[in-house]
Amino acid sequence: MSAHPVWARFGIVNIAIAAAALALALLSFFYFPGHTWLQQDTQIYVPILDHIDNPAVLDGDLLTQYPHVSYTLYDELTLGLRHLTGLDLEHVLGGLQILCRAFGIWGIYCLAIAAGIDTWAALLTAALFSLGAMIAGPSVLIFEYEPTPRALAIPLVFCSIGLVVERRFTLSAFLAAAAFLIHAPSTAPFWLALLFILKRDGRRTLPVWISLAVALAILIISEHLHPVVREQQEFFARLTPEQESVQRMRAAYNWISVWWRDLLGQYVLLWGLGMLALWRVWRDLPSEFRTFAVMLPALGMLSMPISYVLLEQLKWALVPQLQPMRVLLFVTAFTVILATLAAIKASRLMESAAWFLLVFYIPMRVQLFDPPTPRVLLTAIGLATFAAVALRLPRPALLIAGMLAFFIIPGIGQVKDYPNLHTAEIADLARWARSNTPPNAVFLFPDAGHLVYPGIFRATAQRVVYVDWKSGGQVNYLKDFAREWDQRWTWLNHTKDYRGHGIDYLVYRTEHAASNAVYRNRTYAVYRISQ
Repeated sequence: MSAHPVWARFGIVNIAIAAAALALALLSFFYFPGHTWLQQDTQIYVPILDHIDNPAVLDGDLLTQYPHVSYTLYDELTLGLRHLTGLDLEHVLGGLQILCRAFGIWGIYCLAIAAGIDTWAALLTAALFSLGAMIAGPSVLIFEYEPTPRALAIPLVFCSIGLVVERRFTLSAFLAAAAFLIHAPSTAPFWLALLFILKRDGRRTLPVWISLAVALAILIISEHLHPVVREQQEFFARLTPEQESVQRMRAAYNWISVWWRDLLGQYVLLWGLGMLALWRVWRDLPSEFRTFAVMLPALGMLSMPISYVLLEQLKWALVPQLQPMRVLLFVTAFTVILATLAAIKASRLMESAAWFLLVFYIPMRVQLFDPPTPRVLLTAIGLATFAAVALRLPRPALLIAGMLAFFIIPGIGQVKDYPNLHTAEIADLARWARSNTPPNAVFLFPDAGHLVYPGIFRATAQRVVYVDWKSGGQVNYLKDFAREWDQRWTWLNHTKDYRGHGIDYLVYRTEHAASNAVYRNRTYAVYRISQ
């Protein structure tokens, strides 16, 4: 009998691959592209989750009055794990984010193995994909910095793609259904491609569509049982002129007419390069891989005219909620995957280096046509050259080439995609508010403008913020919220008299402060307002 029956049964190789995927996920989380907390959309989700968990928290805040988590199990999953583990939301969601990234990386490894390359080259492909990329225009990332529903769902979709290519349809359907329960719009392209793949094989098709039907039923039941539904979403309504105006102002990324002149050429170029790489490796790919590699980038390109017609011409109110142009991430993602495979399969050093240059350049730039700094360009060239040379060295050199990028890009390349917005001063302000103001106190930050520190304060102090820029991110979802947020935002920018709106405290940056503050630190001063 084996001394290690569990290892023998599961397979040492499989354990090693799982460990490698987790290691790459940790590198991507802690080094590059990294992660943030309460700097982007978690500023919206965390207050909603806290309020669902304890209705007394942030009761009366505009965000918690109009939550948009009815059609997802994100809140149930997160709060369930919070109670099960006793951890706070940051650690629960951070753990989920790392786990989902590891699944996504495993999926890319499966794709690479299916393309006929060895384990070391497949790990290099997964590592380079783990560097992520920002999709300019629709404002989405391959690996989101924050653990939002999309950040958890998209890696599960990539894992499902890899499993389909390996023809492990049942496990793929299970993970895709899990992604659907977390963020259904992110999974739509996968289901469309899978429908095309499975249309002639009823034995494989039935379990897949059963899993999707069960997931859909769970979402519908969950929506009806949701404890904090305040406003029903309108699926077949048209945008009013007022809704369109506030969405164009606050959520311009959904309106292609705002950004297509700057970015359309970039996506045409990326799509073209991806298709060139696909042509280069076509003979080595199984049919399922070919289908995904053709259909998903094509859906990404088609999302632009489809969004223009449905949103900007027909004014369909559901389109800003679905955000179809975020499918453009598959254009960039498959360009990275296919270019890496083309580099690995190229017989000449210069061809390998050229493909690798594209792969390393993409995560270092947001708008590819903007001239790069010499440091960025030299970093990309150096990494590409080393990777191409590593193909001709002993195979472990490939993994070294992939792992070096996590350190060299933010180090020598000095590429960092986000600032650290957390300061000791905002933390001290939040602590003071929690200790010295009533739980229902209402704060306003009159001179914050588009800066996001009021949202950090809301989530950490658990005190109501009357209005701020970041909370306006929900204008896509709920008409009443959009109307109320727009009224408050317009009022804030056209008044100096803050009485009569239930506001208890004003918070100014100290350069705008007077002498009668009830609290002050190096950056912020707080004033009690008389009604």
